[in-house]
Amino acid sequence: MSLNEEHDKIGQAQIPNDMLPTIFGKLDENIIKIEKAFGVNVINRGGNLVVAGDNAENAREVLRRLIKKAESGDEIDEGAVNYLIESLHDGTIGEVDNDGARGDVVTLTVAGKPIKAKTMGQKKYIEQMRKQTIVFGVGPAGTGKTYLAMAMAIAAFKKNEVSRIILTRPAIEAGEKLGFLPGDLQQKVDPYLRPLYDALFEIMGPETFHRNMEKGAIEVAPLAYMRGRTLDNSFIVLDEAQNTTPEQMKMFLTRIGFGSKAVVTGDITQIDLGDRATSGLKDVLTMLEDVEGIGVTMLTNKDVVRHPLVQRIIKAYEKRDAARLYKEKRTIRVRQNKGR
Repeated sequence: MSLNEEHDKIGQAQIPNDMLPTIFGKLDENIIKIEKAFGVNVINRGGNLVVAGDNAENAREVLRRLIKKAESGDEIDEGAVNYLIESLHDGTIGEVDNDGARGDVVTLTVAGKPIKAKTMGQKKYIEQMRKQTIVFGVGPAGTGKTYLAMAMAIAAFKKNEVSRIILTRPAIEAGEKLGFLPGDLQQKVDPYLRPLYDALFEIMGPETFHRNMEKGAIEVAPLAYMRGRTLDNSFIVLDEAQNTTPEQMKMFLTRIGFGSKAVVTGDITQIDLGDRATSGLKDVLTMLEDVEGIGVTMLTNKDVVRHPLVQRIIKAYEKRDAARLYKEKRTIRVRQNKGR
């Protein structure tokens, strides 16, 4: 099947029967989504997909890429279909690789599932983590910022590129106070580090994780534990960095020693520091963006790989925040005009 030739049509492409369920999705949800997005009808005639409608060629383009993903053994879910549709709508489909923005495998989970980029934003993020010494991954929830950083850390550890993995995040209260939680200090901060543990268990498996934890090869600790240390030959991930102060951010960045790599992740729309405090992540982004050896990847709602509803929720918040900012600026202008 040569789908790259201009004269080829989806209607002329024979798709193996074992590939049809992957492309169509559960209860044909993928095809239904494509039909709704482009106002077309997609008909399956014994493995030949016939597309009819004014936007048939756009639908064919999405289907071509889905077929290539299926041929490559890639997972096709609702998020993958949404990503291709949005890329075509916003004119960035040309940036997507022929294999659907599929990057090479970073590492495998303990269950053997490959971890790789699902969007172009994620692919650029991985490329920067490979090239740069310090990388900032900034974006909304669900864009894979932390998960991909931890996958890269584990991959580097397996290849003996680093001797330690250090995962840290600020222990900022978002409701409960640390003092009201039971146990010693480590037990008090564990709830704040739980998302990091969950990802480690999925990628490494609990037994391998605990074995390396006992040897000191893996460390999961609150940011306060980093003060006064020099971290050589380590892959360090600072998560939830939007909740650091400028002083904490400076402290963290100056811990990095020889042979180390650091990834700083955060979402500047979810700062829990309070109204008067300045986010260390927001502060440092503009200061270091042109410094050699530092990379910045700004992920967007288009890179969300969780349930599609998460993407819609993020868009709703962005719309609300934009309207609020416009109203505030308009109020300031009115006040300024009255004062003249």
